[in-house]
Amino acid sequence: MNDQPLPKLLATPWEDVLARAALTGECAALVQAHTEPAAAIAGLEAAGFVTEAAKLMAHALPKRECVWWACMCARHTTPPDLPDADAASVAGAEDWVRKQTDESRREAFEHAQHANFGTAEAWAAVAAFWSGDSMSPLGLPKTPPAPHLTGTAAIGSVTLAAVRTYPARRDERLRRFLASGREIAAGGAGRLPTEEVA
Repeated sequence: MNDQPLPKLLATPWEDVLARAALTGECAALVQAHTEPAAAIAGLEAAGFVTEAAKLMAHALPKRECVWWACMCARHTTPPDLPDADAASVAGAEDWVRKQTDESRREAFEHAQHANFGTAEAWAAVAAFWSGDSMSPLGLPKTPPAPHLTGTAAIGSVTLAAVRTYPARRDERLRRFLASGREIAAGGAGRLPTEEVA
C-alpha cells in the first residue's frame, strides 16, 4: 500500500468517521485495530473488503474532497451514451466543488432530481447538496443535513459507478477508486481515465 501521507483523511475525528461508516461484523473488528483512517482503509482493502474500504474513505474525506471523489469515480465508468441529465448532475457537483456556493449546491440537486436519483452522477450531485447548511427550500427555516449524509450519498455514487455496465468489474474498479481517493487525500486531483469499453 501507499505510504504517502494522507492529511485530508484526518480532518474528521476518527470516532466520528467510525460512527458514520457504521461498519459491522468482521470489518468493524478489523478497523478497531487502527487509530486512523488510512491504515484502516488499507487493512480493509488488503483483506478483500473493498466495498467497506470505499465506505470508510467516503466518510473520512472532508465534504468537498468527498464530492470530488464521487465525481471522479462516476466519470471513470461513464458510458458513451450518458443522458444529459446525468451529465448535468456530475458537472453540477464539480461546479459546487469549485465554487462551494449555495446556488451551485442547489443547482446540483436540481440536476439530480431531473436524473431521478438513479445514477452515480445523480448521487454525486446529492452529495454536494447535502454538504451545505440546509436541506430546506429557500425562504424556509434551515434544516441542516446530518453529518453522515455527504458520505452516504458519495458512497452510493461510488457503488453505482463500480457496478455500471460490467458488474463483474466491481472489485477492480473499487481498487482504482481507492487509489483515486488516496491521491485526493494527499492533496491531488484523483483523476481517473475513462474506462475502456470491452
